[in-house]
Amino acid sequence: MDMVDLIVMVCALAGGTCEEKHMLFESHGSLAQCMVEAQPYLAQWIGDHPDVRVKTWRCAWPDSGTGKN
Repeated sequence: MDMVDLIVMVCALAGGTCEEKHMLFESHGSLAQCMVEAQPYLAQWIGDHPDVRVKTWRCAWPDSGTGKN
């Protein structure tokens, strides 16, 4: 299995400050498939982080030069 970079824009509920989070995620094919497969993973992550909300998310290959820090 290949890994993809799940890039999530999260915003604090208090103050509204947003930041980009990068999480490695196991890929089962294309980036479009990652977008579908990431939804339950994100739901669990949101449950573990009730002080933020997910604004957007996308998938990218880790070596694609997406600006990851």
